[in-house]
Amino acid sequence: MAVTPLLNNFGHMKRILSTLAAVFIISYSFGQASFFDFQKSYPRVAYALKLKEDTLKRQFQTAGLQWPAKQIYIRSFKYDSQLEVWVRNSSSEQYKLFKTYKVCALAGSLGPKRIAGDYQVPEGFYYVNQFNPKSNYHLALGLNYPNSSDRILSDSLRPGGDIYIHGSCVTTGCIPIRDEQIEEVYILAANAKAAGQDFIPVHIYPVRFSNPKSVDILTKLAKDDPSLQVFADRLKEVYEYFEKEKKLPLISVNKKGEYVVMN
Repeated sequence: MAVTPLLNNFGHMKRILSTLAAVFIISYSFGQASFFDFQKSYPRVAYALKLKEDTLKRQFQTAGLQWPAKQIYIRSFKYDSQLEVWVRNSSSEQYKLFKTYKVCALAGSLGPKRIAGDYQVPEGFYYVNQFNPKSNYHLALGLNYPNSSDRILSDSLRPGGDIYIHGSCVTTGCIPIRDEQIEEVYILAANAKAAGQDFIPVHIYPVRFSNPKSVDILTKLAKDDPSLQVFADRLKEVYEYFEKEKKLPLISVNKKGEYVVMN
């Protein structure tokens, strides 16, 4: 006699759990979609979409990419003054180069950032951790500097911070591109974020390692600072892996703050 109520209760619990699961899925989906809606509520983003979205759609179609962007990867080369945006439709695919932008101002010199106020652009492996639609530099994507490597190797009290990819062509240690270009990059990043890419990778290299002239400049500079060459060689491992595979390797940081590539 006690079995029937138990089964009824079990059935009731299953219905409750199913309902809760459905609510969670809907809430999660809405949360992802609403990020982009929230961004569109800002005038600069709304205006950028009005100007750029149709053009970006056509460019994606030409490149054989699905619109909107699902996953993106950004890499920048300091000495070569370039910023690339790579795109793929899913994690099982290789990245395809979408566009290369000119970095229109540069502060500091080759080498990583190690202290606040050194005007250095960081070098290493980061991700986008902030969207600023009201930046003093038009639109801005914040990076997670200092990362775990920087916290070990940089000044312990004043490592610096507030590193962005932004517009306005001025910098004291960030990566600036023109306003009309940051509008495109911002839209792509916001779409990827809304599609579920919580960690948009941003890799910053001292030079493009396939450019002999740039490598020569780095080599000459490193003669007076051997540690600079050691650091650059670690970065080069990731660069070469991506050039071959068009995918990103796993990267960890050891106790010395050194990057370790885990293929």
